[in-house]
Amino acid sequence: MDWVILFVAGLFEIGWAIGLKYTDGFTKLWPTIGTVFSMGASFILLGVALKTLPVGTAYAIWVGIGAVGTALLGILLFNESADTLKLVSLGLICAGIVGLKLANV
Repeated sequence: MDWVILFVAGLFEIGWAIGLKYTDGFTKLWPTIGTVFSMGASFILLGVALKTLPVGTAYAIWVGIGAVGTALLGILLFNESADTLKLVSLGLICAGIVGLKLANV
């Protein structure tokens, strides 16, 4: 169950990273509220997952989920570049996430 909690924490990390873009420097109320909520939820869920998961592994997976998800949404939502090197690099991060999970089954 802690792996699921860690995954959800990673999704909330994506939420707050993308939310930062929509806050317009924290000048827009609702995006700011959503971003702050996502930050809190992400950290709380990470903390819950760390009760039983190794800290180095859990943190690396949490950051990896956030990084890959944020980069992909940047491509989809903000028309950021999607060149081959970027996509291959994101794939390598995904491979690292899977490898860390498999090493801690």
